[in-house]
Amino acid sequence: MFIKQLYTNCLSEAAYYIEDNGEAAIIDPLRDIERYLELAAVRKARIKYIFETHFHADFVSGHLDLGQATGAPIVYGPGTKTKFPVLVAKDGETFSVGNLKIEVLHTPGHTLESTCYLLKDPSGQDHCVFTGDTLFVGDVGRPDLAQKGAELTTYDLAGMLYESIHKKLFPLADGVIVYPAHGPGSSCGKNLGPGTYSSIGEEKQANYAMKAVSKEDFINQVTDGITAPPSYFPVNARINKEGYDSLDTVLEKGLRELSADEFMQSAKEDAIILDTRHADTFMKGFVPGSISIGLEGRFAEWAGSLLPFGKPLLLVTEKGKEKESIVRLARVGFEKFSGHLSGGFEAWQDSGHPIDLIIDVDADELMMDMPHDPNLVVVDVRRETEFADGHLKGAVNIPLQEMTDPGSIANIEDQHNLYLHCAGGYRSVIAASLLKREGIHNLRNINGGWAKIKEQEKAEIVKENSVLN
Repeated sequence: MFIKQLYTNCLSEAAYYIEDNGEAAIIDPLRDIERYLELAAVRKARIKYIFETHFHADFVSGHLDLGQATGAPIVYGPGTKTKFPVLVAKDGETFSVGNLKIEVLHTPGHTLESTCYLLKDPSGQDHCVFTGDTLFVGDVGRPDLAQKGAELTTYDLAGMLYESIHKKLFPLADGVIVYPAHGPGSSCGKNLGPGTYSSIGEEKQANYAMKAVSKEDFINQVTDGITAPPSYFPVNARINKEGYDSLDTVLEKGLRELSADEFMQSAKEDAIILDTRHADTFMKGFVPGSISIGLEGRFAEWAGSLLPFGKPLLLVTEKGKEKESIVRLARVGFEKFSGHLSGGFEAWQDSGHPIDLIIDVDADELMMDMPHDPNLVVVDVRRETEFADGHLKGAVNIPLQEMTDPGSIANIEDQHNLYLHCAGGYRSVIAASLLKREGIHNLRNINGGWAKIKEQEKAEIVKENSVLN
């Protein structure tokens, strides 16, 4: 018996490779399937099944491409309806992988088709359970993602989730390993714990939702304080349900090389220029109108949250990072690409085309400027809860995820001198690029963000307890 968790940090996503006696199964594969094929080839195993725990909303699954490459059927839980062939399993049905048995546990709540897969070892003992987005380390799946037309409320789904957990997972032995689909940082739950696996016993002891004293208590705890899901979640869920172009087709479009002149012409055709270079590099010079989302951060999540899916993308990347940029965008559903700038930003510079940049300042310089500039406005782009936990007195909070809403920047006036910051610098550079794209150029980025600002002796820091509570 061989089990391997294949974790992708930037999406906080866990896929799983299960193998025994030359047969393998993949659970919740990402769209780029090479790692699964390579692992099976190295271990001389045949991929027999592809199991999906539900219609994922935070990434596009690799189920279709993997099924095409291997001939393995795609298995979903009860009630699943798709526009492509799948094997819809019954609750309690078992599948064999070598000498292992995988039992289907239908666990609606996060979504209606949500299903866990209980793996029994060759001796028939329960060994581990792949819980998808039903149960995480320290949390459970959010119950507010009912599919359109389902006519279910968040309250209804939370009640289903309680029943699923208590009827299907609670009876399992404490030693059964819990392998969830996500780890810390994922938006599929409220506040996932730091680990990427656990056990039934540990979750009974530590998971706030599993410790709920009643169904009503569970519903109240799970639904309290849920923030709005990222805007791209419905797009990804639909793609996973209806199908998509192969990754090879997407790569062919994205890897098209464009000269500086061709790039400029394509940009005039209502395309979005996305620069995936490191934020520090971007600030020193970029193609005017570019949006900065660096590969070094939670790249795919921010791209999905901030960029339109209906417009083609033009990429500016570090040399050699073209394919990585496209693959990571495809993971969250981007398929429209016009190509990338051949030779990168250096080629744009060498061509003589105009460039733009972002001025940065240190936190101590901000402290010196604040008392003497009546038009200075500090814009804090952190989340509302981060802002509430401590911010500069007088700062304006415009969370990055809201910055594409025209109303969020409606009160910014021409005379304002904007000083932007986030926690450390990644999000504020994205925000600065978005503002510049809207024609707002009188801005500066604060080096080191809040981490450096709060170290300043002259910083007047306040909290918003009402938001924290």
